[in-house]
Amino acid sequence: MVLFPNCKINLGLNIIDKRSDGYHDLETVFYPVQLKEAVEVIESSSFQFSTSGLTIDGDDQNNLCIKAYHLLKKDTPHLPAIQMHLHKAIPMGAGLGGGSADGAFTLKILNKKFDLRLTEKQLIDHSLQLGSDCPFFIINKPCYATGRGGNLKKIDLDLNNYKIVIVHTGIHISTAWAFGNITPQKPIRTINEIIQQPIETWKNDLKNDFEEPVFNKYSEIKKIKDELYNAGAVYASMSGSGSAVYGFFDKQKQISISFPKNYFIKILNS
Repeated sequence: MVLFPNCKINLGLNIIDKRSDGYHDLETVFYPVQLKEAVEVIESSSFQFSTSGLTIDGDDQNNLCIKAYHLLKKDTPHLPAIQMHLHKAIPMGAGLGGGSADGAFTLKILNKKFDLRLTEKQLIDHSLQLGSDCPFFIINKPCYATGRGGNLKKIDLDLNNYKIVIVHTGIHISTAWAFGNITPQKPIRTINEIIQQPIETWKNDLKNDFEEPVFNKYSEIKKIKDELYNAGAVYASMSGSGSAVYGFFDKQKQISISFPKNYFIKILNS
């Protein structure tokens, strides 16, 4: 069985408070984007994991696909051994949630293939043990998120009249570093209110708190946002803690942009 995990972008991101457990309370809108990778699972005599596509640094045991399998195996001992393959296509350390999507989709594919009969709520509860962004990918529809990011409320948000351009320099932003350079504060207006406004007004009202520290350290990332606006984007922002930057363009508009050849660039329908 094969599923195709997609990435996400953050429409606004406010860091509101630091919690006693070390995590942060935030608010954002998660929006699914159809830049996808692939996870395939077959039953096997022993657990095996392999990858292709983009190189994944670090120990395989830290991969959220593997962690998702062992999490379910602990709760459902009858889950058989599997052979799992991940084809990686979403840049890592980019704020696009590729790893979180892989973990969440692994829970979904195992639940479906082996008829574990876990409810959406149970899958969300399991996914939160993998990471703060993971519960969104269980729902995988536009959501207003609060708390650590796991308190999710589906919202009506139709951006089908726009194309999305995603640009990534290849710079990996440490999430811990990004949070360490934020002073939490409660915004005057919620993102859920702002998102109801016409998209043309988002430029002035819809902010990502991580942009200031990231742009101060990496001017080339700020330059991407400026270039997207110069090319006619109706809204542009960094996603998550970075470093990918995206822009929304009218579908009828011809997009003329120029970035260094080593940059990752995708133009997608929203």
